[in-house]
Amino acid sequence: MTVQPSIIRDEYISYVRLEKNYSFYTVSEYEKDVDAFLSFLEVEGIADLNDVTYPEARLYATELYDLGLSRASISRKISSIRSFFKFSNDRYGISDSAFRSLHHPKKEERLPAFFYEKEMESLFSSCEGEDRKSLRDYALLELLYATGMRVSELTSVKMHDIDDHLGIVLVMGKGRKERYVPFGSFAQSALDAYREKSRLNLMKQKEHDMLFVNLRGDPLTDRGVRHILSMMMERASLHSKIYPHMIRHSFATHLLAGGADMRTVQELLGHSHLSSTQVYTHITKEHLRKTYMNTHPRA
Repeated sequence: MTVQPSIIRDEYISYVRLEKNYSFYTVSEYEKDVDAFLSFLEVEGIADLNDVTYPEARLYATELYDLGLSRASISRKISSIRSFFKFSNDRYGISDSAFRSLHHPKKEERLPAFFYEKEMESLFSSCEGEDRKSLRDYALLELLYATGMRVSELTSVKMHDIDDHLGIVLVMGKGRKERYVPFGSFAQSALDAYREKSRLNLMKQKEHDMLFVNLRGDPLTDRGVRHILSMMMERASLHSKIYPHMIRHSFATHLLAGGADMRTVQELLGHSHLSSTQVYTHITKEHLRKTYMNTHPRA
């Protein structure tokens, strides 16, 4: 029996949202990538995923290039479709060889953007205050920077996930993998102030166990965190464009620059593969080179 691609598509999106526990943004990107590919199949007159062969995969990749997309975007879209076909193969036995055989374009070498320590201090200064919103924003920034959490992980933290005695937080990562991440005295103080003076006032009559809430008392969303960080940037008069992962990049870069070993940083970030963490060595190597040139008497 032939299964409609649209049915498999809906099951796949539910799978990456619920079972893989991907962030709202990531799920949205997967959804767009799969929908664009299914539209391509419709134009080509292909109604059965089993009829997709390597030539169709190559043709689709060519169309992506013709749109003028970057190599990174094309590579991501190919990964999305490859993952979709793997799911289709596991669930319905549909062949996934077409996109398995398709090579990814080489990505441009791009170092992760991060904040220098003085820039982080400016961000912290931008949200100081004793009102309930400032206390929340300050605690949010402290916890993000103290732990290197992804924004989707931050917005999933519940009140009981914080262990104040040990100074650790239970983080639900990608693929619903749990990890414990420590945090220091700065984050502890900010969390104490937020929970004691701000959260209950923000909650009003709402009842839920999520740590961070919006001004209506509902759980804070990924989009809400992005907005908060953007407002911090404006108040701090920092001119670079901010995105939430920059806090995560700063966390990793500052740890490695301070002498932390790669395996520890990998575990703290929740990376499955060390290669994902090694990208930060490019930044820290440059930091070491500058330190050497500025301090060695024979440099």
